[in-house]
Amino acid sequence: MGPLRGVKVVELAGLAPGPFGCMMLADLGADVVLVDRPSGTPPALLRRGRRVVTLDLRTPAGLDGLLSLAEHADVLVEGFRPGVAERLGFGPEVCLRRNPMLVYARLTGWGQDGPLAARAGHDIDYLAVAGALSPLGRSGERPHAPHNLLADFAGGGMLMAVGVLAALLERERSGAGQVVDAAMVDGSALLTTFLHGMIGAGRWSGPRGADLLDGGAPFYDTYATADGCFMAVGAIEPAFYAALLAGLGLDPADLPAQDDRGGWPVLRQRFAERFARRTREEWTLIFADRDACVAPVLSPAEAPAHPHVRARDTFVTVGDEVQPAPAPRFSRTPAGPPAPAGPAEIDDVLRQWRTA
Repeated sequence: MGPLRGVKVVELAGLAPGPFGCMMLADLGADVVLVDRPSGTPPALLRRGRRVVTLDLRTPAGLDGLLSLAEHADVLVEGFRPGVAERLGFGPEVCLRRNPMLVYARLTGWGQDGPLAARAGHDIDYLAVAGALSPLGRSGERPHAPHNLLADFAGGGMLMAVGVLAALLERERSGAGQVVDAAMVDGSALLTTFLHGMIGAGRWSGPRGADLLDGGAPFYDTYATADGCFMAVGAIEPAFYAALLAGLGLDPADLPAQDDRGGWPVLRQRFAERFARRTREEWTLIFADRDACVAPVLSPAEAPAHPHVRARDTFVTVGDEVQPAPAPRFSRTPAGPPAPAGPAEIDDVLRQWRTA
């Protein structure tokens, strides 16, 4: 099931970004075979939808097995530092010689070249160098990384999946595969495109936590409620801002103008005082029928129970584990429900792929 049905993917076991990108491909119907090391890797939701074969790539038999898979695959994904795959004998030159139509995707932090290419790093480092970390955080405080969502998953795994899909589409025209160099530092920089547009237009002042979308504006922020929870406010446009004031029971005549930055501290104080009077549930009910861009801040454990999320089946239960459902959605070739990863024999995979 899914729009990628029939696409054969070889995934070399790795951490976070690569498994996420390959999870997306598997969710959309690709037949993803995960090549795991003999020591194994801990089971995780990011590995769903795979068949798992175990190969020791340091042995001739293991390397031959991997190259046999690559010979019959559409895509190979690896996340080693530059030069490691070549040293182990399955770099892109070797694989593309055996399968000229192969899309060989390389996912790394710093990319395949440049002064930092061989260096170690994590999500926070790629954000830092890309200029994506500096704007994150409260005014007067240190930059704050948003978990590892931006560089690892959005700027890494998702960027890699987009690159693979683009290369597969181009292959339909050229008949040839190619190497996809997906770097998390590049993806992190790409995610700041809108911010750079604001800088160029003179609409971003620069200090952290002082602008429209970074918590500087009182009408784009979070507020504590009486029960210690929070509400998220994103009432930028005048109509939404008016609905926010109405929901809070505030008269605009008694407040500074929305765009008066000098009055923002007063607005923030008044908003904070009002939100602190009621619980999150009470505010959720008050704003339920108001188009004010106000929403309850839910924990990951609470999110699956939200009525909208539940109505769309945004989360699914596989076995006894609740997890996000495949996305996006397709009208004619819908993705099937995700399934846990399961073991497979390489001979069985090759037999199927050779006859596909």
